[in-house]
Amino acid sequence: VQLQASGGGWVQAGGFLRLSCAVSGRSFSSYGMYWFRQAPGKEREFVGCFIRSGSTTDYADSVKGRFTISRDNAKNTVYLQMNNLKPEDTAVYYCAADLAGSRCNRVPSNYEYWGQGTQVTVST
Repeated sequence: VQLQASGGGWVQAGGFLRLSCAVSGRSFSSYGMYWFRQAPGKEREFVGCFIRSGSTTDYADSVKGRFTISRDNAKNTVYLQMNNLKPEDTAVYYCAADLAGSRCNRVPSNYEYWGQGTQVTVST
């Protein structure tokens, strides 16, 4: 399974970006998909997940109400729509996949498959 993240860039506070994560693999619809981020000098942190069980989503409190995860199973792609961006959202964003896809585990060490990361920079 390979993941390719894209869509990062520079944006002013209050703006928006949409990240994409294209996933190889024959059973994408059954994968749990996750977004994490890592700011300089900080640990990688959970952003959100979209697990296959009931198509459930969950988000970190810091992004709830501003970020939305969606997926297009026909395109083997998961998206992270980020609205009302804040400077504290500046980080490298990573997508991850869980082949079992049944739980939203917020600990990054639980995931084997990762994209390469895409930089998001939010200026004041």
